Amino acid sequence: MQMRFDGRLGFPGGFVDTQDRSLEDGLNRELREELGEAAAAFRVERTDYRSSHVGSGPRVVAHFYAKRLTLEELLAVEAGATRAKDHGLEVLGLVRVPLYTLRDGVGGLPTFLENSFIGSAREQLLEALQDLGLLQSGSISGLKIPAHH
Repeated sequence: MQMRFDGRLGFPGGFVDTQDRSLEDGLNRELREELGEAAAAFRVERTDYRSSHVGSGPRVVAHFYAKRLTLEELLAVEAGATRAKDHGLEVLGLVRVPLYTLRDGVGGLPTFLENSFIGSAREQLLEALQDLGLLQSGSISGLKIPAHH
């Protein structure tokens, strides 16, 4: 995930431009702009699609994709992210999601989920973690997650 310019957590992405031939072309362009050139080493495809959500603005629909990266791809993205075109403008930095819960039942993922997320990013995160097998189905209900405000 990334820390956005407005102080909320979200995912890379943006609007499809007229030169983009598909949603995936637009997304891959946005990934390069927000994550840097290391994002060109992989391509988000239609098969990575997860869901769509109607946005709050007129004619805005957010399409959510989740891509499994190798450790090498992730490290390359993290290493080059500060040189991305939009770093310091739209994106303030990358954030790793803790995929664990501490013994107290609160630290780790439950505490991370208390952060402020843009739009439906929190729900999209949980959906992707389950879809990718990084979080067991039903384990979300077992987390001690404070009320979302």
